[in-house]
Amino acid sequence: MLAPLLNRSKLALALVLSTGLSAGVMSAGVMAAQAQVKVPALLPYSGNIQQAISQPAPVATTQPVVAQGLEWADTFDEGVSSLEQIDFVAPIISRQTTQYMIDATLDYERIALNGGWPEVSTKKILRIGMRAPAVISLRQRLIASGDMAQQAGVSEVFDSYVDSAVRRFQLRHGLTPDGVVGRSTVIAMNVPVEVRLEQLRTNLERVSALAESVGDTDTYVNVNIPAARIEVVENGRVRSRHTAVVGKEDRQTPILSSAIYEVNFNPYWTVPVSIIRKDLIPKMQKNPEYLTDNNIHIFDWYGKEKQWQEIDWNTDEATKYRFTQEPGEGNSMGSIRINFNNTHQVYLHDTPEQSLFGEGYRFHSSGCVRVQNVRELVTWLLGSTTPDWTRSRVDSTINSGERLDVKMKSRVPLFMSYVTAWALSDGMVHFRDDIYNKDGLYSASVDPMAQASAQ
Repeated sequence: MLAPLLNRSKLALALVLSTGLSAGVMSAGVMAAQAQVKVPALLPYSGNIQQAISQPAPVATTQPVVAQGLEWADTFDEGVSSLEQIDFVAPIISRQTTQYMIDATLDYERIALNGGWPEVSTKKILRIGMRAPAVISLRQRLIASGDMAQQAGVSEVFDSYVDSAVRRFQLRHGLTPDGVVGRSTVIAMNVPVEVRLEQLRTNLERVSALAESVGDTDTYVNVNIPAARIEVVENGRVRSRHTAVVGKEDRQTPILSSAIYEVNFNPYWTVPVSIIRKDLIPKMQKNPEYLTDNNIHIFDWYGKEKQWQEIDWNTDEATKYRFTQEPGEGNSMGSIRINFNNTHQVYLHDTPEQSLFGEGYRFHSSGCVRVQNVRELVTWLLGSTTPDWTRSRVDSTINSGERLDVKMKSRVPLFMSYVTAWALSDGMVHFRDDIYNKDGLYSASVDPMAQASAQ
């Protein structure tokens, strides 16, 4: 299915280059930057390359003013504070996304043919108000990828326009959009354009396959593992997004398709064998009171409770028993567990460790997915399939401490996907780290600022 579309993209690129317009026809990312400069955007590629080529060149309606030591007089950084809301209703998985990614692939092929982008080399953290030679390459890098308008020019000054462009870049790469150019931002900026291009091609196949799997299903939940984000899609539009915590590199969240069928309020937690082996046994070796302190009971498979003294903790004997944590404060499931059919013993759930949602790196679990604002998700799940479930009822059930299992009358499709690159109709192209090395495109990046920390 993708071959004709990709061939058309390559033909389109050849047409653009053969007309000598490769420098004049900018990427979707540049178009988005132009929108902030009050310059009419070029016609986006929507399968009609001839129309795009024949479109007259844009005419600037605001002329930038240059003055030594002063910022530009234009307003191309306006609206950056609302970037997180751009294209909020467009889901990652859709047939439209496939076309947007083809357009983005064309854009990144053009960037590669034009020489890519420069490496940002700095041993210092860069932020607004600074003046440093490294800001020159930073500006060039941001202009090349369309995060900053070309009219911003190249200088050593880290002004508010560079700050806005850095925040835009950080948002596209899943980084904290603080405008500070530190290690994680520099590493992301120095990934070569050729790698990003291959990442787009690899994920184009994934998104296309997912779109076929979704088919005419316009209501579903998608967990994008590399982004550690959840999209709740209703009638083809994103109803809500939730920050997630997903599996560690050595305890990966599985990629699968299933359906949510049940919600457990104030659940017990049955500890998976892998966690008994990797976590419980070492913790009991250090602190024999660990199970008692965490309200965890041991049972044999006939339901008879065992005492911790009956087990040899210097062996794997503990894996032969069932460990169950009582509901309540400190329960690893928090107050809610969301069940779906799978063979991996994983589920979506609440967590008592709410601080993890505020971290940029959210790969901490043993395979399950922790959901921020899980009550909103549960209210929607139950309210859309089982009558009389409102947010107030969800809250009161949790607060009561009652153990309650609610089966949904209609199952909601669930996708646990692995998408590290995608594009949406707003022109922004998004990338995430290949945390589980599924792309196989590049090895761990060298810390470009390591020497600075050693000094």
